[in-house]
Amino acid sequence: MILSHRIQLEPTAKQRIYFAKAAGTSRMVWNWALAEWNEQYDAGGKPKANELKRYFNSFKYEEFEWIYEIHRDAHAQPFANLQTAFNRWFAKKGGRPKFKKKGKSRESFYVANDKLKVNGRRVTLPVVGSVRLTERLRFEGKIQSAVVSQTAGRWFISISVDVADKPVETPKCAPIAVDLGLTTFATLSDGQKITAPKPLAAQLKRLRRLSKSHSRKVFGSANRRKASRKLAQCHRDIQNIRNDFIHKFTTSLAKNHSEICIEDLAVSNMVRNRCLSRAISDAGWSETRRQFDYKPRLYGSKLTVRDRFFASSKLCSDCGNKVEALPLSIREWTCPSCGSIHDRDKNAAKNLLKPNTGGLPEIYASGDCGAGSGPQLNETAVVEGRTTTVRTHVRSHRR
Repeated sequence: MILSHRIQLEPTAKQRIYFAKAAGTSRMVWNWALAEWNEQYDAGGKPKANELKRYFNSFKYEEFEWIYEIHRDAHAQPFANLQTAFNRWFAKKGGRPKFKKKGKSRESFYVANDKLKVNGRRVTLPVVGSVRLTERLRFEGKIQSAVVSQTAGRWFISISVDVADKPVETPKCAPIAVDLGLTTFATLSDGQKITAPKPLAAQLKRLRRLSKSHSRKVFGSANRRKASRKLAQCHRDIQNIRNDFIHKFTTSLAKNHSEICIEDLAVSNMVRNRCLSRAISDAGWSETRRQFDYKPRLYGSKLTVRDRFFASSKLCSDCGNKVEALPLSIREWTCPSCGSIHDRDKNAAKNLLKPNTGGLPEIYASGDCGAGSGPQLNETAVVEGRTTTVRTHVRSHRR
């Protein structure tokens, strides 16, 4: 299994300058390759990233003399990334690749595994040498690659490590089901209701003020750059709070329960509802679902995903009777068959815990990390570090 640990860097002034140049080179090569690809594709051709790369290498040192200063990985990997992006577009799994603009796109560059070395709280990168890390790499195994990126003025390195599956003892606690919601972030089958911090709602007034201040500044001025940095920091703080909460929530369930039952929600479709999109995004349903895919494997528990069309809220958890209609405004209802009074969310969580309730099958069940302990998933899981979360930085307890 491949895991990635994202750690904040503490570069010197010269190292920051090189990082900015390398990220800019990577962006330039992406834009050049995308322009060539679009020209050939629109003309009826079938472009390939390897052919574009060979053509670029034939003249890059003559036309772009400054590219000598940057390590080759920074201007070689964008071709592979472009091929992957177009493959996803052809498979209808994503949109058509777009050009990257300085200051508005993610600033990053790639480093191959044979070009970096991690030693304690330092990492050795090509050209710049040793760079200090804010913490040690938490995974042991073969390093696959690394990506250096910038977020709100801070530089991070995401190191991918191939971690060998090790036998993990399955938690002895009882299985539990999770019903995600908006008013209450999660309702568990044992009756607990978990409240989310909702960082976007809490800081929306500040975010609007900073955004308005940024839009009023003269384009290209120093004050606009300062306002842009403050706005990015606000977004970073919101993301920190959300991901810190989600990491602790998912880790607690994976460590303390032998099985976790959840509902397969179509989050990408649900956020199209303009009335619910902000609340769903603030709750972090998509990130929660992503973490549930790999954390049970790390801690030996089992993940069971119920069908998204399973009527968990409409079924009586006591007698199994199904009501015909149950609007979202009704939070508590009485079963017409047995007379039981149900809290909507608690009832749904109890139904999710029952195996194959209503004749609807499970989508899949993933076993623990032990050898021969069930099907092993082959996806790449991303685990952010203790001092970082997704694209952000936060100091918190080890999850």
